[in-house]
Amino acid sequence: MLRRQLLSAVPALGITAIAGGALAAGEDPVLARVISGSQRTPKNVARDPWRHPGATLTFWGLRPGMTVVEIEPAGGYWTEILAPYLKQTGGRYIAAVSEDSSGFAAKYADKAVWGDVTVTALGGALGAPGSADMVITARNIHDWMWKPGELSAYLASFRQALKPGAILAVEEHRADPRPMNDEAHDGYVSTTWLVNAVDKTGFRLDGRSEINANPKDDKNHPFGVWTLPPTLRSHAKDQPVPAGYDAAKYVAIGESDRMTLRFRKV
Repeated sequence: MLRRQLLSAVPALGITAIAGGALAAGEDPVLARVISGSQRTPKNVARDPWRHPGATLTFWGLRPGMTVVEIEPAGGYWTEILAPYLKQTGGRYIAAVSEDSSGFAAKYADKAVWGDVTVTALGGALGAPGSADMVITARNIHDWMWKPGELSAYLASFRQALKPGAILAVEEHRADPRPMNDEAHDGYVSTTWLVNAVDKTGFRLDGRSEINANPKDDKNHPFGVWTLPPTLRSHAKDQPVPAGYDAAKYVAIGESDRMTLRFRKV
């Protein structure tokens, strides 16, 4: 009920709300071709039913020729789509990573497939000031809430990299409608808290979407969001698997319920 109320209020605020099936990669033939391309690993393709790559990127506003900075690409889910898409459309892909930048660069060194992938250090300059059309941070913000000042520092660096009016694209595990736990140590973040935190650093919420909603996720799991796929954590560090643990229960839930937000630099 709360989610429906929030979405019904969105048009009055001038914010775009888009249902999960309303946008498709087919609106951009290059994006559709890349999403179905052989450069993607089977492990990442298997996550498409939960991450809705075409609809999500379309909602965020991906366009040919953009300069896109992805924050902490990790397993390369978005890299495998963004890098070849931007190569084919005359854009530029930049990965900002916190560690093992040489390993990431080596993984995407084949320019015939990935184009000229640029790797930079997260926490440093993400490119020339005002040079990026989009910064994407997917399921990272909860990790930056545990150290005072870290989130605001990262958001400031994103803003510096973006052109005026450019896009900050956010995907994050959603605590709503229950309250957010202290500093989101279970991985689930309050939408209101996140929007307020981002707004304070010079961004304006421009759109929110239910593309990556999962009503099966009750946000009540023994090891937080990491109990769910793809992690499927079954025990605490240095502890045995608890009695009665059933991985099939969490596989049936699927990946987390997530907010999908679009901000613009002001």
